[in-house]
Amino acid sequence: MWHRWTTTIGVLLAVACSHPGRAAAAGSPALVYPETKTVDVVDDYHGIQVPDPYRWMEDLDSADVKDWVEAENRLTFGYLESIPARSAIRERLTEVQDFERYDVPTVSGGRHFFTRNRGLQNQSVLYVADGLDSEPRVLLDPNTLSADGTVALAGTAASDDGKLLVYGIARAGSDWNELYVRNVDTGEDLADRIRWVKFSGMSWKIDGSGFFYSRYNEPKDGKLESSNYYQKLYFHRLGTLQSEDRLIYDRPDQKEWMFDGEVTDDGRYLIIHVSQGTETKNRVYYLDLKDEGGQIVRLLDDFDAEYVFIGNVGPVFWFRTDLDAPRSRVIAIDTRQPEKANWKELIPHAPETLKWVNVVDDMFLASYLKDACSQVKVFNLAGGLVREVALPGIGNAWGFEGKRTDRETFYGYTSFSVPTTIYRYVVKTGENVVYKQPRVRFNPDDYEARQVFYISTDGTRVPMFITHRKALRLDGNVPTLLYGYGGFAIPNVPGFSVGHLVWMEMGGVYAEACIRGGGEYGEDWHNAGRLKHKQNCFDDFVAAAEWLIANRYTRPGKLAIQGGSNGGLLVGACITQRPELFGAALPMVGVHDMLRFSQYTIGWAWTAEYGRPDDPEMFPVLRAYSPLHNVKPGTHYPPTLITTADHDDRVVPSHSFKFAAALQRAQGGPAPILIRIETRAGHGRGKPTGKRIEEAADQLAFLTRALDMPVPDTR
Repeated sequence: MWHRWTTTIGVLLAVACSHPGRAAAAGSPALVYPETKTVDVVDDYHGIQVPDPYRWMEDLDSADVKDWVEAENRLTFGYLESIPARSAIRERLTEVQDFERYDVPTVSGGRHFFTRNRGLQNQSVLYVADGLDSEPRVLLDPNTLSADGTVALAGTAASDDGKLLVYGIARAGSDWNELYVRNVDTGEDLADRIRWVKFSGMSWKIDGSGFFYSRYNEPKDGKLESSNYYQKLYFHRLGTLQSEDRLIYDRPDQKEWMFDGEVTDDGRYLIIHVSQGTETKNRVYYLDLKDEGGQIVRLLDDFDAEYVFIGNVGPVFWFRTDLDAPRSRVIAIDTRQPEKANWKELIPHAPETLKWVNVVDDMFLASYLKDACSQVKVFNLAGGLVREVALPGIGNAWGFEGKRTDRETFYGYTSFSVPTTIYRYVVKTGENVVYKQPRVRFNPDDYEARQVFYISTDGTRVPMFITHRKALRLDGNVPTLLYGYGGFAIPNVPGFSVGHLVWMEMGGVYAEACIRGGGEYGEDWHNAGRLKHKQNCFDDFVAAAEWLIANRYTRPGKLAIQGGSNGGLLVGACITQRPELFGAALPMVGVHDMLRFSQYTIGWAWTAEYGRPDDPEMFPVLRAYSPLHNVKPGTHYPPTLITTADHDDRVVPSHSFKFAAALQRAQGGPAPILIRIETRAGHGRGKPTGKRIEEAADQLAFLTRALDMPVPDTR
């Protein structure tokens, strides 16, 4: 449920007929919206009658919905094609995107596995090298699996000896994956094939005989909007049919429980993380793999905190936990004496937020967030601080993976003006060298990023990043794009985006608010923006907009807001609560119907974040901010370009369909309300490069007209 804007979606269809159109803006064509029928459906929530006139849009395979999608797409693309800036923006996005990029290598059996994209390939290609200085070779090229680039690699795991690779394939942006096994030496697939995998990792037994994975039952109706319940953990033995896979753990009495199996580096234990929806609290069980008749041990079963397994020395397990430490700490549990009284704290609670910990070369590599920027520290196994990793600047670092026996590791680093650069890090000595550095057609020295802190409605201090060209003159009239997310304990951190770079080249300011609901300051910050406190997210975002205006960066007519998924909800809520504050809105794959989100796919899992509509205490909270239910006829809503995808089986597209129809019918001003519906795409993961460029071009072009910007010289 998450996704920041890495420039998204692209190509579509459609035209119009229905309510009388109004001129959208100076110089733009008049719009006539498609005829959108309504139905007489009324739901009873705790004695309150709530109409749902667009309920028919939830039947995604119906002829009526398909016709409506085609009509809306014709209207949207006709409008976008009339914008003079669109072609130049697309050309510049394509030019900047055309740079070689790598991800962080992982090492198994001395072999290095990594992905590389030459620049404009729709999907990155998986490579393997037999050593650090060996010539890499192509192991798997997803671009050969479909003509349109919509088949994506969805996770990989190499066996301990590096000879076998299990990999997932996702088609047309779906969360459903199929698993295959490839011989690394020959590059050929074995006969093994696993289906109906979703939200699953893969972990090999140390002898390479097979791997653990999680799956659901095959959907009975085959519809993408069907709810996903009763996940199960299995072991697949190589050379056997999936029907013969051994069930390791399931809970028929707990339909919402989800399982992830991880084999320890020493091969001795299977660690089972048990989660319930998106709740950060979890349980941890384990199985001794050397005990043939062994039973699963419920080590941590109180559901009282988050526990993330780090590693082990024999029967002593290390965990990162937020128990009695909202910004997390590291503890050791001896499974022979697992009572809390015997737990040992290794790395204590700190002012910074501890996000993850790995063990490499018998050292803890611990990543913290300090005001949403990365800090990485090295500790010995007793918890003593050894050093802080010298990062290139204020940005985001990730990776640092490996085994206790590895001597080095790799990590990625990025910032708002620095594309992902890969570093090699020698743990014992602290040697820190560039391994792969991209060359992009722009000068990062032309840009500056700063972090400010502003005060929200209730007095809370909130950080925000602001990036723009150094030569930019701030006079209160600069087109500004404000991005936010604010949910599921996911932090907003610095990151490079080609779309945002081109926006800044066009003279715009890019701002990113680290609002409550995210994970910037640990679980307290998260809790302050969820359930009954969700309104804090919207208040924080509005306060960020008001700060930008008060500090003469921009004004309402020049201020656009953007967010995806939970961030799409954020944008939808803000334009229905404060429509006069914004000059344009880009809600992407958003959750807009807060009374029915739990009815489809994995939506039930978000009740840990949002609450349940059938809860009489949460219903009025949800209804009060639900974008769909707060659209008011006659209101002057800002120019809005809603984006979604017809194969989004996480946030089903009916959220966006219904919200677009409601806004179009209610619009009391001249601004356009458009929806762009991508085909053969999903929630965002694995989207082809070409589609990302097309969607980014359309969003930026839309902003040039909505914010009355001159045709840009992006050079």
